[in-house]
Amino acid sequence: MNKLFAVIRREFIARVRTKAFMISTVILPVFIVAITIVPALMMRGSSRTMHIAIADGTTDSVGNVVAADLKAITITPGDEPMPAYTVDLYHGAGHIDALRDSLVSRTARDRAIDPATFDGVLVITDATTATGKADYLGANTSSIDAMNQLESTLSHVLMTRRLERSGVDPKLVAGAMTRADLSTTKVSDGKATGQSGAESFAIAYFMGFLLYFVVTIYGQQTLTSVIEEKSSRIMEVLASSLRPFQMLLGKVIGVGSVGLFQMTIWAATFFFVSRDRAQLAGLFHVSPAAMQQLPIPTMPVGLLVVFLVYFVLGFLLYGALYAAIGSMCNTVKDAQQYMMLVTMVLVFGFFGVFALMRDPTGSFGVTLSIVPFVSQFAMPVRWSLAAVPAVQLVMSLIFSVIALLGVTWLAGRIYRTGILMYGKKPTLVEVARWIRAK
Repeated sequence: MNKLFAVIRREFIARVRTKAFMISTVILPVFIVAITIVPALMMRGSSRTMHIAIADGTTDSVGNVVAADLKAITITPGDEPMPAYTVDLYHGAGHIDALRDSLVSRTARDRAIDPATFDGVLVITDATTATGKADYLGANTSSIDAMNQLESTLSHVLMTRRLERSGVDPKLVAGAMTRADLSTTKVSDGKATGQSGAESFAIAYFMGFLLYFVVTIYGQQTLTSVIEEKSSRIMEVLASSLRPFQMLLGKVIGVGSVGLFQMTIWAATFFFVSRDRAQLAGLFHVSPAAMQQLPIPTMPVGLLVVFLVYFVLGFLLYGALYAAIGSMCNTVKDAQQYMMLVTMVLVFGFFGVFALMRDPTGSFGVTLSIVPFVSQFAMPVRWSLAAVPAVQLVMSLIFSVIALLGVTWLAGRIYRTGILMYGKKPTLVEVARWIRAK
């Protein structure tokens, strides 16, 4: 047992000390925190009252309504709402071009010299009501949010004016056009969890990608490690003091522990960031309301546990397969043919997750979450989307453990012979003979 722990320790420390591991481990938590904080910081920096001039060239003073609507818009960069726009209205029917030019000359100037400078000039004419076309000249034309807000406000005013001209009550039309606002909440075991459907989908999507890539990357690391030790003849030295099964188990558990360690750091970061956004907002001096608007879903503790358990089961299962393939081959190129078979199963499980997302309680989703080799991806995703009966969870775990024991036994039989075989790549018939040999 001490020798087995020595192998696990060696594999774990050898990988954890590499720069690649340290960088990749730190990058994702930094990215998670960044996508939470940076947008709020940018919203804080860009949230100020804009100074707009309206050059109204209409004969029926449409500019008055546009100015009133713009003044009513507020933003909340901090705890208190503030006006989104300061609006100066200038009437210029009959001389709109001269008025526009004079206002533009006062736009986008240095505020230290001219504090009353405009951020932009909105030009509307009689043709605007009929065609909807208006001009805006300003320093903030690259701000998509500001331009969309201006366009939306102007569209609402123009629509109201057209309806009034046609003798239709704008309030009646607005009431009839009110869109449905469907609020979704996940229910588990007859209780509302408070988690929206969008949050559940985001978590499921994130986990599906993470499980696939981490299992694939660390599985291939296991394969590469076996081939390197076999090529350098270190394997023969190890075989003199360890049984092949101990070597296989130590290598798979050692590499898997690195993956579990890294996944735990990533998952814990996601868990704490999603749960403690208010504290993060105070730490970076940004608005808690702005932080809550960002699409970072909350990760329940139960889901975190299920995610890590199925990652361990999945990695041990596929890690044993990759180790067995590595023992059969002398180079990575030789191993690609066998790796393709494992990759096909991985890809099937990965894409099966997307089908499961459409109907997590359907027969296909239930089957995927129970059948070994794909349940390692499907069950955590299904758990995040819908309530999973305890019986199905237990069945999935039992079948996964049985499959793991079977694959480990099979991999051990291949490994004990493969690590000492050099030369040409073995055929499947020869591999079958290795398995049957006593």
